[in-house]
Amino acid sequence: MNETLGPTEGEAGDAVGVGPHPIPWPDDPRLDPDLLAVGDRRNVEDRFRYWRRDAIVAQLDTERHPFHVAIENWEHDFNIGTVVRNANAFGAERVHIVGRRRWNRRGAMVTDRYQHVDHHPDIERFVEWARPAGMTIVGIDNVAGSVPIETTPLPRSAVFVLGQEGPGLSPAAQEAADVVCAITQFGSTRSINAGVASGIAMFAWLLQHAGVRLVVIDSVAALFRIDFDPAHGAARAAALLRLAQRLKALASAHGAAIVCLNQVSAAI
Repeated sequence: MNETLGPTEGEAGDAVGVGPHPIPWPDDPRLDPDLLAVGDRRNVEDRFRYWRRDAIVAQLDTERHPFHVAIENWEHDFNIGTVVRNANAFGAERVHIVGRRRWNRRGAMVTDRYQHVDHHPDIERFVEWARPAGMTIVGIDNVAGSVPIETTPLPRSAVFVLGQEGPGLSPAAQEAADVVCAITQFGSTRSINAGVASGIAMFAWLLQHAGVRLVVIDSVAALFRIDFDPAHGAARAAALLRLAQRLKALASAHGAAIVCLNQVSAAI
């Protein structure tokens, strides 16, 4: 293999992945001959089985979303690995470590090998990168003046900033933020884990910007049966045709699938 497995990259053993590829091997420059020979037990999606690591990164670079995520690291926060893993899962452009350069990578489950991770020694240097890059700095913390993330429009070019576990966003990070969003909670605890908060923030962005890919319309003909007299079958058919044409145009414009159901029932 061109590059050795990380400490958690294949820890599940033979239960995960695929074995040696049958002969003849595919003629694909993205594939690693060593993986084809011995199998691929890495913690990667099935579409990347047998791929070289640099080929996976190159493919991901064509698919990443334009949001970033940053986390302050003043006391070697163990949540950073989870943040990096979440960023990889949700397709973040980059992760930014603000503060200490060293961080515990085990929680990342080797996803840092596929995710771009940058370092900034302090908030001031981080802001010097963010402003010219056109990024809106969105703090994540339940401090005074914060707004609910679930009802706040999130900028497309956003960088989410999370604070240290415990103290939360530093005063410097709060001052630098264009807006601070809080995650609404319903239990007794005052705060949630920073790694969990990062995943919620990234998914909130995806809900607003990644686009809906499936629309299901049930009982699509019900209103037409009510609003049209049975004697006006031709007019009803024409109206249904116009609806179908409009739905087809919407599906094409947004790259979505629209499924129309009518009088569907199920028994359990």
